[in-house]
Amino acid sequence: MNSLPLWIGLRYTGSKRRDQMVSFISLVSIIGLVMGVSLLIVVMSVMNGFDRELRERILGVMPQAMVMHRQGVENWQEKAQEFARHPLVLGAAPYVQVQGMISHADQVAPVSVYGVDASQEPQVSRLPEFIEHSALDALPSDGVLLGAGVAKKLGVAVGEAITLIIPDSDSATRLPHLATFSVAGIVNTGTEVDNGLAVTRLETAAALAGLGDRVTGIRLRLADLFAARAVLREILDAQPYGFYGIDWTRTHGNLFQAVQMSRQLVALLLFLIIAIAAFNVVSTLVMVVVDKQSQIAILRSLGASRWHIMGIFMVQGALIGAVGTSMGLLLGALGAFYVTDWVSALESLLGIQFLASDVYPISYLPSDFRLSDSLTVGAIALVMSWLATLYPAWRASRVAPAEALQLDH
Repeated sequence: MNSLPLWIGLRYTGSKRRDQMVSFISLVSIIGLVMGVSLLIVVMSVMNGFDRELRERILGVMPQAMVMHRQGVENWQEKAQEFARHPLVLGAAPYVQVQGMISHADQVAPVSVYGVDASQEPQVSRLPEFIEHSALDALPSDGVLLGAGVAKKLGVAVGEAITLIIPDSDSATRLPHLATFSVAGIVNTGTEVDNGLAVTRLETAAALAGLGDRVTGIRLRLADLFAARAVLREILDAQPYGFYGIDWTRTHGNLFQAVQMSRQLVALLLFLIIAIAAFNVVSTLVMVVVDKQSQIAILRSLGASRWHIMGIFMVQGALIGAVGTSMGLLLGALGAFYVTDWVSALESLLGIQFLASDVYPISYLPSDFRLSDSLTVGAIALVMSWLATLYPAWRASRVAPAEALQLDH
């Protein structure tokens, strides 16, 4: 009698029912779970991908934290060594930032010109990884590296000349500074950074900004991105008046929050889809209870308890949930691993780009499959499916044997 609910529940699930509508609703329940679970895994993987690309690409190139001085940082070599001694600072390197315009032919584009030291830049940035042929190491004094978006807008290629226009920060009535540069390479991160980035040598940018031997500030690479504010506060507390700092939460924090909020809202929406699929399990089991009333009455007459009857239908509903969830996990994992390639192939086939870097932070659809998310989704889907069996199982246990047999007769 202890194995009776399991044996009969499995038999009910695998047997051909007289009522084809019950079989159809059971199939719909399984399909609903498969679609809900698989879509949720794929979407969560895409959101995880956006989060990863934000950390590794955008924040891998742009400053994670910056320490600056109102008049420019003097003796920046000593300051960089001092900041690097902080336990949460992995690297420190100088930079010079200048806002300007780049002109080529009849096109103009605004840019942020970063002057960097090629020997120290790898300590704080992944910039060299996105430049072909190690162009940063061989960058001449009159050379510039352009973001792919800027180069595309200007229609400029490697080796061509461009004009950099730097406004005079001291007086709005003075003519801007003009300098001619040669494009030494293209920076292609595949993110929004490419649409406004220009990189040149540290001393060249310092001359453009009129800083002399000073630099705009010191860039920091951190062991923990979310400790950026605390690290900056500790560093600045030890500095004299005039120093201040900016971290990534002020420059790109809104983007990170948007990704997190979208991830949560989409996850909630798809969890509701799973809940609807689980509700279909209720409909399926209720119809099975109606269809099997005479069999339930016979089992009760032979000595089966109400708990045995409840167990039969709970096993049946749990099996529907297990099959739908398992198939959904498999399809979701498959989709998460290949969604980037599929979308890229579809873009090539249709000749369009779904994610443009001038509109979205990333120009392609990233994916980061995480086993922990899949296990969480699977567990929630199974629990929802099991909870959906409680009411139909309870209703089956309340079937009166005498009345059911009389109605069947």
